[in-house]
Amino acid sequence: MLGDTIFDVDLKSMIKNDQTQIGVKHVDDPRRFGVAETTDGIITRLVEKPEVPKSNLALVGLYYITQPQLLVDCLTEMIRNDTRTKGEFQLTDALQMMIDHGEKMKTFSIEGWFDCGKPETLLSTNRHLLEHQPVPQALKGVLIQPPAFISPKAKVSNAIIGPHATIAENATVENTIVRNSIISEGATVLNSLIEDSIIGNNAVVRGNYKRINIGDSSELEFY
Repeated sequence: MLGDTIFDVDLKSMIKNDQTQIGVKHVDDPRRFGVAETTDGIITRLVEKPEVPKSNLALVGLYYITQPQLLVDCLTEMIRNDTRTKGEFQLTDALQMMIDHGEKMKTFSIEGWFDCGKPETLLSTNRHLLEHQPVPQALKGVLIQPPAFISPKAKVSNAIIGPHATIAENATVENTIVRNSIISEGATVLNSLIEDSIIGNNAVVRGNYKRINIGDSSELEFY
């Protein structure tokens, strides 16, 4: 499973199969994904980020490989021959090499797929996950508008949290409104209105309203 992706799926039928399977989902624009071309459910070709896709089946980052040594051999061959696509070694190319070596692969349909590779998709995934969270415990001086998540280890005071706000462990939020945003671990947000934003680990934001995406250990102050 790719690390920037969240799945809501039952994998039992996938891992009981004795054939290599790749998770796919039908998307309107597959050009930023690996794409599977199939015949009768069997993958005939895999292409990484095609300019003109011949299929709308995007690879979602979930793979069940029954011949792992063959995959290792194909990856080794790619590196030895410096085989790159768009300047990078691509897992999609290694999987295609497995097909070229005779490995049969099937598709496995995934509906609950949440891509966290971009700020907007990360926030949309956060909204989905929060819908399944219980209402946070009440905090003195804090108005909570569900759905929201506040870590028990966070320090939140004189604030409005939510809807669709996540406050992670050891974060500090004071005199602030947070809506549709993620305040990451150890971050500090003071005297602000934060909306549609992602505040990275240990970042510090002080003052005024902004829509921002700020990385780990950064510091930002508005006047």
